[in-house]
Amino acid sequence: MITLSLAEIAEVVGGRMHDIPDASAEVTGPVVRDSREAGPGSLFVAFVGERVDGHDFAAQVVEAGAAAVLGSRPVGVPAIVVDDVQAALGALARHVVRRLGTTLVALTGSAGKTSTKDLIAQVLRRKAPTVFTPGSMNNEVGLPLTALTATDETKFLVLEMGARGIGHIRYLCELTPPKIGLVLNVGSAHIGEFGGREQIARAKGELVEALPPAEEGGTAVLNADDPLVRAMASRTKAKVILFGESGEADVRAENVRLTDTGQPSFSLHTPSGASDVTMRLYGEHHVSNALAAAAVAHELGMSADEIATALSEAGSLSRWRMEVTERPDGVTVVNDAYNANPESMKAALRALVAMGGAAQAKGGRTWAVLGKMAELGDEALAEHDAVGRLAVRLNVSKLVAVGGREARWLQLGAYNEGSWGEESVHVSDAQAAVDLLRSELRPGDVVLVKASRSVGLESVASALLETGAEGEVAAR
Repeated sequence: MITLSLAEIAEVVGGRMHDIPDASAEVTGPVVRDSREAGPGSLFVAFVGERVDGHDFAAQVVEAGAAAVLGSRPVGVPAIVVDDVQAALGALARHVVRRLGTTLVALTGSAGKTSTKDLIAQVLRRKAPTVFTPGSMNNEVGLPLTALTATDETKFLVLEMGARGIGHIRYLCELTPPKIGLVLNVGSAHIGEFGGREQIARAKGELVEALPPAEEGGTAVLNADDPLVRAMASRTKAKVILFGESGEADVRAENVRLTDTGQPSFSLHTPSGASDVTMRLYGEHHVSNALAAAAVAHELGMSADEIATALSEAGSLSRWRMEVTERPDGVTVVNDAYNANPESMKAALRALVAMGGAAQAKGGRTWAVLGKMAELGDEALAEHDAVGRLAVRLNVSKLVAVGGREARWLQLGAYNEGSWGEESVHVSDAQAAVDLLRSELRPGDVVLVKASRSVGLESVASALLETGAEGEVAAR
């Protein structure tokens, strides 16, 4: 964070100083909410959680060198006390962002936010110092904490914005007003919470509504291939840039294909030129993510060749998202267990089939180890049934459905589509899946592991890699 005195911070957040011997003392380190991350010059933000009260760690963080605590009550060490810690954190982020004048890029969407954010960051940091959201810290606490890591040297600030309902993105934009706003898609993720795709579109579109007008540099980057996103052009006064495979897109992909290992390759076309891209990431769904990143980068002055080179060299920065590891025995494990919705589940299955093409030619098999997709509301059973059917249509060798009712519908969909015998099975939990796979996997097999975060199927991927960990495991 930029250097601020405790007196300045107290004024910005409307707080009261307690046990501060010198109000001119400065915060020169990071703003943290985890006491283990506190260090010299840091500001510790004390939240009261269901299980842990951050105020209990006040003395510990000051002993570690923290300049002060930002909390809701005096703690016997230097502290700035406020009525609402979350609101104070947001006010501090808003103050810092406005003072820096950094170009702020915000993005949202039902699927692909984190992967796209990682791509944008890897492209832009080739041009200038870039700060971006780590992992999926995209809510009312994670977003301001990320913004506060920006410094005077930061040129680009890339922030992922999540939403659980109407008004959430509007609030985040008030904390960190974006200059460029990117909307990826409107899908089925959280449809149960929102109450329908139209409501999701309404919430996601708050991002483009928050942008400054075109004459002040505001730019809305919209997916030309998603009608609900494209319609958001009418909700903004900002300049509109379209990306996608549509011929009407300003930034588009042509000649899209997957390599034998399942990595997307395409010709990138921008208003200033074209260049070829072959990505290190896996799955055709990354083409749309790459185009979104390319549209942002082009708007910020990068050439087609610069963007194509950066996209071709970009990797995955966030764990458990199409994380591909080959065991020494030749079994490939694809850990995509961070989250799941119908769109991402279908994309992952297609990627699995593409990756398994060469393996199947040599006798290897493709395995889809799938669990529940959460927060789908009334559409839950139908969507799980559809995923099971798609696995059969794509000729996935083996489907292992893990968990309760939704998993049973996955397996039933596969069965009704024609997957009989041992081609699809239902198991009760992650350990049962591990036991089955340990007994059945053979060299050349490719295993996809995917479910919503609450299911915790990353434990299956971890167990499979431990099983094959004799010798060095090569992560691709």
